[in-house]
Amino acid sequence: MKLWEQFDRLVVFDTETTGFSPKKDKIIELGAVAAGPEGELGRMDALLSLPEGRTLPPYIVELTGITDAQLASEGVTGPKAAAEFRKLLEGAERPLLAAYNAQFDLNFLFHFLDACGMTDLLRSCRFLDVLTVYRDRRDYPHKLCDAIQAYGLGEQAVNSHRAIDDAWAAFRILEAMAAELDDLTCYVDLFGVHPKYGVSGRKIHSITYIPQPFQREAPLYKKRKF
Repeated sequence: MKLWEQFDRLVVFDTETTGFSPKKDKIIELGAVAAGPEGELGRMDALLSLPEGRTLPPYIVELTGITDAQLASEGVTGPKAAAEFRKLLEGAERPLLAAYNAQFDLNFLFHFLDACGMTDLLRSCRFLDVLTVYRDRRDYPHKLCDAIQAYGLGEQAVNSHRAIDDAWAAFRILEAMAAELDDLTCYVDLFGVHPKYGVSGRKIHSITYIPQPFQREAPLYKKRKF
């Protein structure tokens, strides 16, 4: 991948959360896969315990299969999970963070790391949204499961709504995309947004946001102004 000409570490991550608000809701699972030019370097999958007295909404239990009992028995503290995440970035001089629908996950990751006093992890990173690339490659629908099917990855990846599975799926999709057309560097720090509703959540200052149609047109990066 041409990404390795600009970056020495790729970390593809995913979060499972109690809801949709990064300020009010919590990450309950953080999963990530780290890779370098020579291949995979490591991965993490951490369940995070909830504050005392807080429980999971039933629809989150149904979606993820994660239960309050699991979080109580297997969940770790935020600082411990953040330290695991830090290890995946250690030694990287030019790190790239990627996720499928990265705007959502990065907003949650920022608030999570902020509570742990570790937002410094993000300062040297640049960002890639796998969903933005996929929208340029295929027409609607654009769910993670659709991308898995489109690239014939059904035997290698699954959209289980568990963080490590979905992070691994996004990683394999990136590899397939690069094999199809190796222009991923053009999407670094470029996020497509809903043409009607705009940016969801807090804007990231280093990101260029451009409305992206649901039907394919010219690649989004051709609309980018420098």
